[in-house]
Amino acid sequence: TLSSSSAASDVYKRQIIITTIVCTLSIFMLMSFTTKVESSKYKCMIQMKNYTGEGAYVVVSLLDAKGAYVETLYVQGNDDEWYSDITQWWKFYGKRRPDIDAITGETISGGERKISVVSIPDDKIDAGYKIRFETAVEDQEYYADDVQFELTSEAVKSKVEGKGFIRYIRMIPQ
Repeated sequence: TLSSSSAASDVYKRQIIITTIVCTLSIFMLMSFTTKVESSKYKCMIQMKNYTGEGAYVVVSLLDAKGAYVETLYVQGNDDEWYSDITQWWKFYGKRRPDIDAITGETISGGERKISVVSIPDDKIDAGYKIRFETAVEDQEYYADDVQFELTSEAVKSKVEGKGFIRYIRMIPQ
């Protein structure tokens, strides 16, 4: 009886090991079928209007079809003390505060131009999404939609006029 109980115990242990292996392999197989969304890089030139005063903070965001923020693509202005002055974006970013160090640069002064590289998920192009450029200058105005346009294959190769501190932006696929 002792050996039959030991044999039953060995069978039970083997079943547990096999079940664990099958479950682990199943999880790895499921994870291997998840697709990573590809992104493309775009050069983005921002040409500012001639104005006097401090440099402008510019936030480039991806919005969904309803105008809700999805992702911060780039921030010109790396002193986070002033981020709350970009009020619409701050309502989105300020709640979560993800790390944006890799997508920031210095402010842009009046008459200057800056070229940055933004990464845009390919599945967002021609799918009803928008890009918004918000601008704010210390002791001056804030423009929630200085530049905003539908994210289409044509728009990412175009020049778009600004309404506030931005004269125009030009997108160029890399």
